[in-house]
Amino acid sequence: MTKLRELQAVIEICNQLKAAVKCEFVGLAFQNEIGPDVRWHYVSGNLNDKYERITVRFGKGIAGKIISSGTAMMLGDFPNDILGKVTDYPIMLAEKLVSAYAVPIFFHSVPKGVLLIGNRAAHHFTEQDQELVKDAAEALEQILKGHTLL
Repeated sequence: MTKLRELQAVIEICNQLKAAVKCEFVGLAFQNEIGPDVRWHYVSGNLNDKYERITVRFGKGIAGKIISSGTAMMLGDFPNDILGKVTDYPIMLAEKLVSAYAVPIFFHSVPKGVLLIGNRAAHHFTEQDQELVKDAAEALEQILKGHTLL
């Protein structure tokens, strides 16, 4: 079983996205194969390894909300523009992110993952940035189709 962080194509897409959007952080989270929990499996630009221990429930945090809704989410000035408690956003806290944009990653037309970009200062991601993230998510969907990652 290949781990996500060992797939060179995944690393390249994330690094290219980070450079193209000029963001400080890129992360990939996926829902566990068994159960509703969501974990972060790959990050770039991280300050620490806390992401490895973060698990959120389906519908909680950025990753859980995106997987449950199947729609993108933007945070421009965390924690000032959130619904709910600050502690519901552990990746933002662990990485000291202030702004983020995240999109779902689909498997068999069902949202099962999240691609997130972020900065450690207030920032509004442009429509062009958002399109680059969506394109990267689609490329990741194609790469990950046949892999067991979790």
